[in-house]
Amino acid sequence: MALADVLLRGASFHGGCCRHKALLSLLGPLLSNSKLYSSYRRPGAEPEKKLSWQNADFSFKKGIDYLKTQLSLLKKETQDYLRGPGGRPVSQHFLEQTRVLWQFRSQEDLNNWVISSDVEIGGKSKVYIKLGRNNQGAFLYGTLNTEVPRDGETKYSGYCSMRSKPAVGSFKRKKYYDWSNFNSLYLRVRGDGRPWMVNIYTDPYFSHQKDDLYSYFMFTRGGPYWEEIKIPFSKFFLSSRGRVQDSQHPIWLDKASFLTLGFTIGDKVNGPFQLEIDFIGLLNDRAHREEFAYEPYDKNTPV
Repeated sequence: MALADVLLRGASFHGGCCRHKALLSLLGPLLSNSKLYSSYRRPGAEPEKKLSWQNADFSFKKGIDYLKTQLSLLKKETQDYLRGPGGRPVSQHFLEQTRVLWQFRSQEDLNNWVISSDVEIGGKSKVYIKLGRNNQGAFLYGTLNTEVPRDGETKYSGYCSMRSKPAVGSFKRKKYYDWSNFNSLYLRVRGDGRPWMVNIYTDPYFSHQKDDLYSYFMFTRGGPYWEEIKIPFSKFFLSSRGRVQDSQHPIWLDKASFLTLGFTIGDKVNGPFQLEIDFIGLLNDRAHREEFAYEPYDKNTPV
């Protein structure tokens, strides 16, 4: 573990971030259980007593198997790239009107998502996810609790969320979604009448934009019937650390924008909640002409 840490630090010093990422991707299987970077720890919690190198799993066989798997993924990615955008022919790409991004029909589909709640900050909300009836749809349910933890720092509590895992390519490279041919998010859901926030997490270029989030409301009507919801991308507004920003701009729908999509409930109403999601897709609505719903303005207007 110490040798790996020295190698990573040396690569970052001498060869820049590219070598650092390359070494980290190759040493990933060996350091799968170790922590090279500090993680969040609640105020007052004791640090881990076990040294990081004691969690390292040095296995030559795992390293070879990992290399074979990543090379096969790289081969498939190359073939898809030569075939056309997203692995589809160019003609099909430009004529595409709808696209299903996530469809929940098996446990493997659910494994592409993670759930979280205010338990991470000491709260008492609970959230669970499972397959719906007849293995159709993701069934998200739990209990919302707005009681603030008594740690002397947290002021607000009471949220639960469901978030897709970031797409990863060969050798742990980031993959991005290209939604430039579409103008709306299209969902088929069945809720209990409570409002949700649909969040699009971006991958910023500058570090001070790491908390940027594009959000819009999704209102469920409740009852036994499924509903299809269309949310234009022009309606999403920019926020950072829970605060709506004065300077608004549309979402960039190119390849360098998206990391994950998520759903959050935090309406400050204690009690149970549930949400069923059949699929999440994209729609190119030709009747929708709006480019951006909010008026941008210059904060430093010349006198």
